[in-house]
This record gives sequence, C-alpha cells and structure tokens, in this order.
Amino acid sequence: MRFALLKTIIKKGDIFMAWYNTVGKENDVVVSSRIRFARNIADYPFDSKLDETSANEIIEKVSSALGNDFTKVDFKDVSAYEAAALVEKHYISPDFAKKKLPHTLFKNKKDGVAVMVCEEDHIRLQCILPGLSLDNAFKNACIYDDVLDDNLNIAFSEKLGYLTHCPTNLGLAMRASVMVFLPALTMTKSMENLSVQLSKLGFIIRGMYGEGSQPDGCLYQISNRITMGVTEDDTIKRLEEIVTQICEKERKAREIIKSDNLSLLADRICRAYGTLKYARVISSKEFLKLFADVRLGISLGLINDITYEALGEIMIGVLPANIVLRNGGKVISDFERDVLRADYIRESIG
Repeated sequence: MRFALLKTIIKKGDIFMAWYNTVGKENDVVVSSRIRFARNIADYPFDSKLDETSANEIIEKVSSALGNDFTKVDFKDVSAYEAAALVEKHYISPDFAKKKLPHTLFKNKKDGVAVMVCEEDHIRLQCILPGLSLDNAFKNACIYDDVLDDNLNIAFSEKLGYLTHCPTNLGLAMRASVMVFLPALTMTKSMENLSVQLSKLGFIIRGMYGEGSQPDGCLYQISNRITMGVTEDDTIKRLEEIVTQICEKERKAREIIKSDNLSLLADRICRAYGTLKYARVISSKEFLKLFADVRLGISLGLINDITYEALGEIMIGVLPANIVLRNGGKVISDFERDVLRADYIRESIG
C-alpha cells in the first residue's frame, strides 16, 4: 500500500537523547528532521464527525496494534501545562493539546517516534531526529506505520492514495520537514527570496512551530507542500538536496558577515552569552534573540564553552510550560517566570 513516564519527562527534562539535545549531521545549520504520516481507520468517520465512543475504540485499536514498545499518555490525565510542555517539545500539536474528545499520545523514546491518536486525523505518526536525518526518520516511522497497516483497516484509495481529513494531505499523507537555524540569511535579508524559490519547488518555509508561527531565534521549518502525484522517496530526496544547498548558502553568508566587521559581531555575540550567564530576569522574546547570537557564535568558533546540545536543552527548558512544571505546576506571574527562566539558564551554563 505504501507509495515507493510523562511526569519524569516534564519535571527533569528529557532523560533520554532527544532531537534538541543530541548531535546530528549538519547540526550547525540543521536542528532536526521530521517525518509525519496522517492515517485514518476506514470503519470510522473523520474527526469532525467522531463521537466519544468511536474515539475510545480507535485509541484501543491503535494501542493493541502498537504493543508494548510505546509509553501511553492518556490526555484525560494530563493538565493544560503538561500538554503545553509536550507542544513545546514538538511531540504533539497545539490542536491536539486542546481537544475535548478522548485523545492519547503513544511515545517511543528509542526510535524518536510519537503517535497522536484522534488528532485532525485518527492517527498522526511522526519521527523526529537530530540534524539532517530524513532517511533515518523515514525508516523509523515506516516500521510503525507498517505495524498499523498490518493490524488496522487504514483508509486508502487506489486513485487518491491515503484518505485524510484535510484534502491537502491526500495521496502520500506525508509531511517531511527540517528545522533549520538561519541567522546569517536572516541578517542579510535573504529569507523572502528563499521563500519564493522554495514555493516554486513545491516546498514551504515557516516558523519554528509550523503554520502560523514566527521564526523566533532564526529557527525555520521547511516542509513539502505537495502530496499528490509524487513519491515518498522523491519528496525526501528533493528536500534533503534543498536543505544541503541552504546549508551552503547559510555558511557562506556567515563568513561574509564575519569578514565585514568581526569585532562588532564578536562583541554582540559575547554580550549575548554574558547576558545568558549572568542575567537575573529574561523574557522568552529576549532569550530567543540571545539564543540566536550564541548559537551563531558557537558555529563561528567565537564561543567554545557551551555546545549545541547544551544550548538546545536550555532552549526547550526555558519555554513557559516547562518552567511552570519545573516549579511544581504552580500558577505564576510573567515576571516570576522570567526570573525562573534566568535562574535555569545560569544553572545550566554553570
């Protein structure tokens, strides 16, 4: 049919190797790679017509099919902050976090695979890996997609491909995406032209959290727009080629801004790092600006006492819901959260 436990995670940070705290290929530019499949079970209506009984039946069917390789997170037992923390780590979508009908997350730490059950589609299976690793993410996702296909009556048309709630996903029902860090192309105002070029090739560039989000911290998501009339292999190959070219453009742009005025650039980067190390109050917006400068400084060899992995761990740890959960889930003011953010950064940098 193919075309070609939670409490520990949210309190202590991911104790396993996650996409944001692990070294990956081309990691000076590429933060992570993701493959996502949308699947529906033929015997049930799409999500907009689904009732509670049917949602529970779908959850049980998927649970039985996946077996013991996954940790089950039933969202009837998950607080709003816990759900938001999982969104911040890209394990679930914002829409999934807010759903009223029964919905469940199945998470496999070893392979970087997470399965949302009863999102916009009955099944959203994704694999996120560090760096430029689309092929491995695809292989990992396919292992469990095949398991589901073998055990469930997945909705499929010989003419249209996989049937999905949204027509834009018909066909492959696959989104391949790569999160990239592009500070130099952003500084040289090259992103608008890059966006136009990508659109012509059937790809789209968005902010860190996909559709509707901003490229805070100079982090962008590049993904395929076309799912009909193409193959999975071709989509992944083309995206990898495009990202490789973008890596080259970004590195050349970094050398240009470095050569234009190294003293000013180094001063800006070192000031940013000094602020992270010593500040007592930092907002989310300020952190992301500082994060971008420090990560650029690491790539240029101007900062040597912090790694991409450590900075990535901090990037997730300073997000609002993760801060609240580390503070015992207590409701706090924006200012208190900014103080806790600065405390966490100082402790993490040491």
